[in-house]
Amino acid sequence: MSFLRFLVSVSLVLGCAQWSAAQGPYPGQIKNLVTFGDSYSDVGNPGDNATAWPVYAAMYGDFTLYPYAKSGGTCSNYLTPRLFPSVFEDELPLYFTERENGSLVLEPTDTMYTLWIGTNDVGVGELITGQQTPGVTLVDTISCAVDWVKVLYTAGARNFIVQNMLPLQLTILYSADSYPNRYWTEQRNTTEWNVFMTEMTNTGNTLSAAMLSALAPTLTGAHLGIFDSYGLISDVYTHPQNYLNGTAAYNVTGCINSCVYQLDESTAGPVTCNVTEGTARDSFMWYDELHPSEQTDRVIAREIAAAIVRNSSTWIDWLI
Repeated sequence: MSFLRFLVSVSLVLGCAQWSAAQGPYPGQIKNLVTFGDSYSDVGNPGDNATAWPVYAAMYGDFTLYPYAKSGGTCSNYLTPRLFPSVFEDELPLYFTERENGSLVLEPTDTMYTLWIGTNDVGVGELITGQQTPGVTLVDTISCAVDWVKVLYTAGARNFIVQNMLPLQLTILYSADSYPNRYWTEQRNTTEWNVFMTEMTNTGNTLSAAMLSALAPTLTGAHLGIFDSYGLISDVYTHPQNYLNGTAAYNVTGCINSCVYQLDESTAGPVTCNVTEGTARDSFMWYDELHPSEQTDRVIAREIAAAIVRNSSTWIDWLI
């Protein structure tokens, strides 16, 4: 072997060794994307009423998509009971059933698992309105999301991304200037809700980062990243010109499908509805009073795909 070939061989070996010990998967490693969560990630009933971000992420990253997220979901209905499928009582059991009956066969090393949960856990009907299971706190709902990593790791999964809560206080539902809408028609102090939601999203995300950082060293042979949904959506809000591309003026405080309801008369239906159509829809950050727009979902998908294929680290923090 020539000295040049020897140097090339050593470089390749060292390069592979560095990637094997590096934080995050190496470029080209991930072939499959498995998603868990709520309506923000549900591809069958997407919150943007168009195409959910996992579909775009699979397209951008050339992944095969296996979606398990369901609209209305929380991490666990034992903690925050709702009449919707939850991650632990419905989504994970379905995943394990399909794996056990042979209809789902995935290679752990080339499969990325993502979780985006928390919006309903802290939202109306649960923590913000005090309707969670008695004694349950934000610590419990965040711990549940961390347990999702533990359960899948024990079952053989090795690549994880946990998406933190976006700044829900910027949605119309939780803004200080909110109005009676499809998600809440009763009397409320909108300023108090806005402050409370700001506290919960920031505290919850800080708790999540701390718990996942503590967990990471115990996950031998795994990769674990925190995707900063909060930071990304905050940047869209502050710099819409960098992300929105519709034919109308940029709009980060209104939504594509806005319905003002009559106060305290939810059965009476909306008093007025305004729905934006056509290419102007891509000028909006929000689809309705709670959900990101399709254009925002494209942005989320682009950044998550870029993080997985290692083209960008702007919004991802790889812990291992």
